[in-house]
Amino acid sequence: MAHFKATGDCEWNGIKLYGKVQFVSSFPDIKIEYVESFPDIKVKFVTSFPDDCGEWQVVESFPDFKVQIVESFPDIKVKIVESFPGMD
Repeated sequence: MAHFKATGDCEWNGIKLYGKVQFVSSFPDIKIEYVESFPDIKVKFVTSFPDDCGEWQVVESFPDFKVQIVESFPDIKVKIVESFPGMD
């Protein structure tokens, strides 16, 4: 699979990259790798209203999408931020 390229629409393969997210160990919608530099998206974890690009609210059930953390061959590279989430 080719590495993810940002399109500016805050989506990956039709999955919006904001909203309620569940972390799983298998069968993810998206595989992510945490990085400090050159991320595809900057993510801010929020406790409510994950309505803007890069805002993720962690839930245990009824997620908008599921992610699995990997150390190689991610679908997208993620940097965790406290402010200014989103895609460049």
